[in-house]
Amino acid sequence: MSGRRGASDERGRLVSDPFGYRVTGGGAVIVLRGGRAVMTVGGRDAAKLAAALERADDDGAQHLLARASGHYRQGNERG
Repeated sequence: MSGRRGASDERGRLVSDPFGYRVTGGGAVIVLRGGRAVMTVGGRDAAKLAAALERADDDGAQHLLARASGHYRQGNERG
């Protein structure tokens, strides 16, 4: 396991409740969590995200999807 996980996912939420995604025929990326769509990324951002997801391993894909959805903590935030 990567050392990054501890810093950015210290509660293990990306393991216990992982993100999923689907790329539509039009090129949009639908970000899923718990089997439900949480957001859709379109346009150039979707193309970049889809390409990055193809290159990423499972842990990397989880971090990419968390960032894209806004469910990402930098570690210096409280709450």
